[in-house]
Amino acid sequence: MQEFDLPRRLAAEALGTAILVATVVGSGVMAETLTKDVALALLGNTLPTGAILVVLITILGPVSGAHFNPAVSLVFALKGELTPRETPLYILAQIAGGIAGTVIAHGMFALPLIDVSLKMRTGGAQWFAEAVAAFGLIATILGGIRFNLAAVPWLVGLYITAAYWFTASTSFANPAVAIARALTNTFSGIRPVDLPGFIVAETCGALVALAVMGWLLGGSAIKEARP
Repeated sequence: MQEFDLPRRLAAEALGTAILVATVVGSGVMAETLTKDVALALLGNTLPTGAILVVLITILGPVSGAHFNPAVSLVFALKGELTPRETPLYILAQIAGGIAGTVIAHGMFALPLIDVSLKMRTGGAQWFAEAVAAFGLIATILGGIRFNLAAVPWLVGLYITAAYWFTASTSFANPAVAIARALTNTFSGIRPVDLPGFIVAETCGALVALAVMGWLLGGSAIKEARP
């Protein structure tokens, strides 16, 4: 497989995160415009997000690994698959791309390019939901890589589609996306003051998933088949 240089990998991370956030924010604006039914609006936000993840991971995964998420990059850094130099650059590219995605979505809908969110998302249940969402995302990625690498785009897209609905927080599961969503006062927004709780919870969930899946998938613990 062709090895892509760091500038191209960073560009892929920024581009992928930008398109992901533009999809999350843009579909939220469209859904809120078309219906006043909150459940239907959430569905209209969910399906495009899951779909675009399949596309983005398929086309950009071979370039950068398609992290689009600082929590994912942190996990791969701890696994030794990103260097200490690459990791902060990946995270900065993801954050910058996410902010650009919000600006792009706002531009398409003739909204102020930056509009700080007033939508409250806080409290123990929300934070726990974000930890669960991030745990599940990392478990999905690591399990998919181990057993069916080609299926990872679909696994991640389907997981996020499901997690929108089974988590109280609607599954941000991504610090870069959370930061970007703090800059949109629309359906998908989050108040900047609520960001620290979400980011800490997402990071903790990802680290717990790394530990659990590292043990669960550890080859040294596999028993030999009995005759």
